[in-house]
Amino acid sequence: MAAFEAGELQFFADLVGLNTAKAFTATLAPLRTTEWIVYAKKTFAGPKQLLAYLARYTHRVAITNSRLLDVDESHVSFRWKKCRQGGGHKSKVMRIAIGEFMRRFLLHVLPNGFHRIRHYGFLANGHRADQLALCRSLLAVSAAPMDHHIDDDNDQGNPKHEPPACPRCSGRMRIIETFNGSLCRLYPPRRLDGL
Repeated sequence: MAAFEAGELQFFADLVGLNTAKAFTATLAPLRTTEWIVYAKKTFAGPKQLLAYLARYTHRVAITNSRLLDVDESHVSFRWKKCRQGGGHKSKVMRIAIGEFMRRFLLHVLPNGFHRIRHYGFLANGHRADQLALCRSLLAVSAAPMDHHIDDDNDQGNPKHEPPACPRCSGRMRIIETFNGSLCRLYPPRRLDGL
C-alpha cells in the first residue's frame, strides 16, 4: 500500500484498472481478512532430492540457450510453450525484434538488494540477528551460550581463548579437533574450521 501511495506501482494490460486508489484498495481488502497459513512438511525422498530440485532454480536464467533458435541483425527467434487457456503445453516459435527481446529478458534481472532464492521468517539471512533478539526479548529468554565443544580432558589448564577469525571470510571459527605438539599455536593448540 505504501508503494502504491508513493507512485512506485504501475499496472498494465488486464490490470490497468488497479491504477486507481479505489480499485487497488478494493482488491487488497479480501487479502487483509484472509488467514494465511504456511504448510510445510518433510520431503519424501530426503534432503539430497530436495537439494537436487532446488539446485535447478538457483542459477536459472530468463531463457536457456537451447530455446534460442535464430538471431540476426534485427530479430530473435526462440521456442516457448503455450501453457494457458487450453494450449496443451504446445511448443511454439516466436520471432521478435532484438529491442523487445532485451526488454523482456531484463524484466527477469533482479534489482540490487534482491536475492534469487528468498528465505522468509525469523531465521531469514537479511534480518536473523534482529529477529532472534526480538524473539528472545518477547520470550524473556537470555541469549544462548556459544558452544565451542571444548573437551575438559584435553584443556589441561589452558585458558579458553576465542579462536581467530577465518582468514578467508572473517567468519567465526569453531574448534573441531585438538592437536598436541611443539608446533601448535598458543590460542590454544587446536585445528580450526569455519562454520
